[in-house]
Amino acid sequence: MKDLTFTIGHEELVIRQRWEVASIINDILIAVWFIIGSILFFHESTTVAGTWLFLLGSIELLIRPMIRLGRRVHLTRIGRSQSAPDSEADY
Repeated sequence: MKDLTFTIGHEELVIRQRWEVASIINDILIAVWFIIGSILFFHESTTVAGTWLFLLGSIELLIRPMIRLGRRVHLTRIGRSQSAPDSEADY
């Protein structure tokens, strides 16, 4: 799989492990939704919004194993390469 390269001014961002990056972004979003949802529960007027953010965080917890399954299926389909070591990492 080709690397993703983004040029930002004089800098380049190269993403080599797309599945790992997707998992990390998903984990960050889960934390954000639950933190904001928790803050919104401090005021009665914002509890409905907080509940929606808890639901969104829970849905993203479901997405996490789907990302891992997609990675495994993808690696199986294209075969293993030297750039994708067999790892039991949690992503």
